[in-house]
Amino acid sequence: MKKERILLVILGLAIMQSNVCAQENLGLDTSKLEAVQEQGGMSVNKPEFDTDNYAKVYKKVTKDGAVMQAMELMKNLNIAKYSYNALMGNNLTDKPFKIEFKNISEINPEYASFDALGWEKKGTLYIYINEKHRNAPPEAIAALLSHEAIHQDKFASLNEETYAWTLEAAVWMKLSEKNPSVENSASSLVVRENMLKKLFVKGDYTDKYIKKAVYTNPGYKKLPTRSPGFEDENL
Repeated sequence: MKKERILLVILGLAIMQSNVCAQENLGLDTSKLEAVQEQGGMSVNKPEFDTDNYAKVYKKVTKDGAVMQAMELMKNLNIAKYSYNALMGNNLTDKPFKIEFKNISEINPEYASFDALGWEKKGTLYIYINEKHRNAPPEAIAALLSHEAIHQDKFASLNEETYAWTLEAAVWMKLSEKNPSVENSASSLVVRENMLKKLFVKGDYTDKYIKKAVYTNPGYKKLPTRSPGFEDENL
């Protein structure tokens, strides 16, 4: 995958297993994740961000100001625009995603370490972000949501996960270039995004090393190589 292809974001279809969509963990060295201490207090929103002003815009998607701020970042970033539109309703269901922070272990204790979880119920797509990420910078949440918006149907594949992870890395790279201070945030989600960015840059802005991480991720060992919209071996 060439740098231009990622940055232009020519997206195909997406995945979502019939109920639980995906465990969004890197499958990389997680020692840093375990050691990191989350920021306490309220969500890390910019002081000038007026949640009430955006409540009507995003009322069908979320009630959380941190998610709204992340989506505003996506809205104004070309490579995240497809994901933004998908979250707003331009997806395979023709309905907006529902997004919230949640104690994912309440769904299933086995999901406690998941960064995010996709869920489909009665034709509506849900994204549950692990509540431990509530205080992550909006740039990191935006990168995560750019990935999650790709997951829209029951067909999962290694190709699709590779694409989603690479898109997430590219979005984080662009947003962290605009605001470099976020890379130093004491957030486990930022640790994850920095890991992805490192793989993306190491691969000369291609999916080379991200693909290796996906293909060796134990959580994806049962996935087929291809799925609808992601049939090409060389993404």
